Amino acid sequence: MRDELQALAAFAAVAEERSFTRAAARLRISQSALSHSVRGLEKRLGVQLLARTTRSVAPTAAGEAVLREVQPALERIARSLTEAQQQRDRPAGRLRLLVSRSAAQVVLMPKLKEFTEAYPDIALDITTSNDRAELVAGGYDAGIQIGEFIQRDMIAVRVSDDLRLAVVGSPSYFATHPKPRTPRDLKDHICLAFRFSTGIYRWEFEKGRRSITFLPEGPLVFDDSDLLMQCVERGAGISMAMETLARERLADGRLVEVMRDWCPVFPGYFLYYPSRHNQPAALTALIRTLRMPSQVSA
Repeated sequence: MRDELQALAAFAAVAEERSFTRAAARLRISQSALSHSVRGLEKRLGVQLLARTTRSVAPTAAGEAVLREVQPALERIARSLTEAQQQRDRPAGRLRLLVSRSAAQVVLMPKLKEFTEAYPDIALDITTSNDRAELVAGGYDAGIQIGEFIQRDMIAVRVSDDLRLAVVGSPSYFATHPKPRTPRDLKDHICLAFRFSTGIYRWEFEKGRRSITFLPEGPLVFDDSDLLMQCVERGAGISMAMETLARERLADGRLVEVMRDWCPVFPGYFLYYPSRHNQPAALTALIRTLRMPSQVSA
């Protein structure tokens, strides 16, 4: 198919220029290569497309018919290729993103207004999901996720500060339940769970050299962190969440944090993508907007 397209483009150039010499110069190939390409096309089609004399070249009737069909298609292809090159050089086009729901709140939402105003020709098509889906198989250009969940063969750019987990509950819950001080105390509490597609998230605790995981087995399981926090706020139980997602509720007293000395800090969110090869300008613009100041020159 590629050879046929090249041969048709060669034939169209000769027909338009009425000269093998000028067509070869336009296509930046030798006259012999151009002549060989056109003759090969005529042989495969079984018809003569160009009438040749020592002084002139002109399309035959069959050639004119082919040219009428081929020329608009070649023009559309040329426009598409030009637009593709412009997307490489100018921030424009559509970017498909796969973003965890918490990353959408913490990383994207604070920067979306700035980004859309700075790059009005870029359309962000955002899918929010806690599932660890394959970028390439899903047709996504990039994703945003916690660093430890990103595959090693991806290029990753830090887009948030370090994060910390927090165990939280409401004042009304702790009015009737003693505050837990260690992971062992959690067995006496109603622990609400968060679910990934791969299963229930195990709460992770660290203190000094000690590392403990805890599987919450309470009566409620969510795959939406905001709904989970709403239930905790209403006193249905306690749960573990990203501190950034609970910050406002903690600040105004709707939630209370416990076991802070057991909750670890870990590397935060990263924007990740498959390759730097021919990276589109739209993705470069998004990286420039979201990346942490310490990585601006990276």
